[in-house]
Amino acid sequence: MIKYKLSCKKCNNSFDSWFSTSLEFERLKKKKLINCHVCHSLEIDKSVMSPRISSNIKFSDDKTSINKMLEVKSKIKEFQKYIKKNFEYVGENFSYEARSIHYGDKKSKRGIFGRASEKEIKELKDEGIETSSIPWINDKEH
Repeated sequence: MIKYKLSCKKCNNSFDSWFSTSLEFERLKKKKLINCHVCHSLEIDKSVMSPRISSNIKFSDDKTSINKMLEVKSKIKEFQKYIKKNFEYVGENFSYEARSIHYGDKKSKRGIFGRASEKEIKELKDEGIETSSIPWINDKEH
């Protein structure tokens, strides 16, 4: 089973749905069997979903899996450290700041990071503003 975040092009509704395989979404969409439960539009797209990485995963004695998970977590933390050092944190104002940079003076280009909803990210993309999402591990987590 695979879970996708789906979004309606017509009303911007976002929802999750499970499929038996990655090809099942395309098959069902082609047959017009996937629609928005809010406006009933057939204009549905799947969004990229980041993998869920949890520190609460219980492994029997699989040291290789544990080591791989810790390695991935370490790389994410390393990447976060780089971002915090080299980019400006704008918090919940990410969409506003991204637009200011995109439409403003080209000399004031700077790297930013912060929070934005899926809807805000889609709107930025529709305006031609490039963004990237990464998994984020809170400092409180080990």
